[in-house]
Amino acid sequence: MSPALWYLSRASGLVSLVLFTAVMVMGVLGATRFARPTWPRLATALTHRDLALTSVVFLAVHIGSAVIDSYVPLTWLDVVVPFGSDYQPLWVGVGAVAFDLLVALVVTSLLRTRLPARVWRGVHWLAYACWPVALLHGVAMAETGWFVGVEIGCLLAVAAAAAYRMTPRTVPQ
Repeated sequence: MSPALWYLSRASGLVSLVLFTAVMVMGVLGATRFARPTWPRLATALTHRDLALTSVVFLAVHIGSAVIDSYVPLTWLDVVVPFGSDYQPLWVGVGAVAFDLLVALVVTSLLRTRLPARVWRGVHWLAYACWPVALLHGVAMAETGWFVGVEIGCLLAVAAAAAYRMTPRTVPQ
């Protein structure tokens, strides 16, 4: 048992959540056609995509280090099959649900050019379920107060982006 794996798992999970929060914020802002002359919509879309890819890498490190670490009895099956883990089955299961939703998002995003836009968009709406489920997993598994503080910051960031999106805007004439 290596404490380094334990810390790597927790840290990479938290970084992954922060990055997924940024992805969510960029997605919400991108949906509002958020663009400025110095920051065109294409830059928002590319940043959204790059943050998503980076967050998936950190999620892979989080999951891999949690499974490899012998401190808790997690298997690769526990990662994809919700609520079957011997270790905190509810909260690991919630993480597995978030992971399964994310897999659907990633697969359909990779196949985006081969799918009807309507299908891709419908599946991509899973992000609005995936992120809060992942946040719930993180809050439930948090072991220190500052982890919860970071998670509250993530919640506030997404709430601010959603509030901006729902704010009526006037169209210039």
